[in-house]
Amino acid sequence: MRMGYTTGSCAAAAAKAAALMLFTGTTVEETALRTPKGVLLHLNIENITRDADHVKCAVRKDGGDDPDVTTGLLVYAEVSKCEENGVVIDGGIGVGRVTKKGLQQPVGEAAINNVPRQMITEAVTEICLQQGYTGGMKVVVSVPGGDEIAQKTFNPRLGIVGGISILGTSGIVVPMSEAALIESIHVEMRMLKANGGDYLVITPGNYGEVFSQKQRDIRLDYAMKCSNYVGETLDFARELGVKGILFIAHIGKFIKVSGGIMNTHSMHADSRAELMAAQAIRAGADLETARRILDTITTEEALDILYEKGLTDAFMQVVLPKVEYYLDHRAKGELKLGTILFSSVHGMLGETSRVAELKACINAQKNMTDLGEKYDR
Repeated sequence: MRMGYTTGSCAAAAAKAAALMLFTGTTVEETALRTPKGVLLHLNIENITRDADHVKCAVRKDGGDDPDVTTGLLVYAEVSKCEENGVVIDGGIGVGRVTKKGLQQPVGEAAINNVPRQMITEAVTEICLQQGYTGGMKVVVSVPGGDEIAQKTFNPRLGIVGGISILGTSGIVVPMSEAALIESIHVEMRMLKANGGDYLVITPGNYGEVFSQKQRDIRLDYAMKCSNYVGETLDFARELGVKGILFIAHIGKFIKVSGGIMNTHSMHADSRAELMAAQAIRAGADLETARRILDTITTEEALDILYEKGLTDAFMQVVLPKVEYYLDHRAKGELKLGTILFSSVHGMLGETSRVAELKACINAQKNMTDLGEKYDR
């Protein structure tokens, strides 16, 4: 299936082209952009408008074969010089604005996530260095039609109003049907097991992968992702004869597991606030605190309330055994299972009872060598 590129890549490429045109006065019809994933993109530049002080141009979003509602939208970047230092980034028409706390950007900021902001900054800075310019630059990202498209996303529920979010952690959209994605998990696990991986480190996604890389006491030779498919991952492990799994997961994913939910995608079960509130009550929270947690839109915001009330440790003492119970139940007691839970804001939150034992088993395995490139989902 054909890969695509993210709105973040579109914005960065448009900003790079606009900056070059601002300095040189030449017309740029295509620009090269290396994504965080390492893929070099060559993207067409459309709808160029300019005057002496501003250049605006667009890159058309292409999600490849992924069913992406933003495919076809023009992502614009308007670039100008400014008095502030560095690269100042804001959102214009069709880019959402954050109205509730708990998201990557603070309330009032444009919903342009951290990695796209970094990509835009690096792209514009590259041009400034080439041109010998050391002053400030302003980039305004806009997406005409983004407000209408945003109604088909989770943005309204998250408190992001007025448009879409500018997203992407790798810069690349990798399309895959659900069945194909689940099978890819099976394939990668089979490969790891065949090459000596009796004990695996598994993260649901990019956040878990990044956090796991910071854990210096865990070897990651036999690490993989399971996306939202916790249940299927456990089923495959039993089938393949895997002996144990150490999950490293953000609380936003695995709070659902504490309620027995084995597919953590929001289309299957978006009960994070309800489970956070229920486990908080078990930990001693009063009714008003539970109501505040029920009104949150992210688990990070709910955690802030728990920290404020001094309930975090008691909360984790409730959550961790429940996560352990439901994982063991799905695995029918045939696997050695452990979980490390973390927060993007607060860091390590806690671990289940067998984590230390699993770390020892994982670190005792032989290094995986001569495997070539890992299967890329």
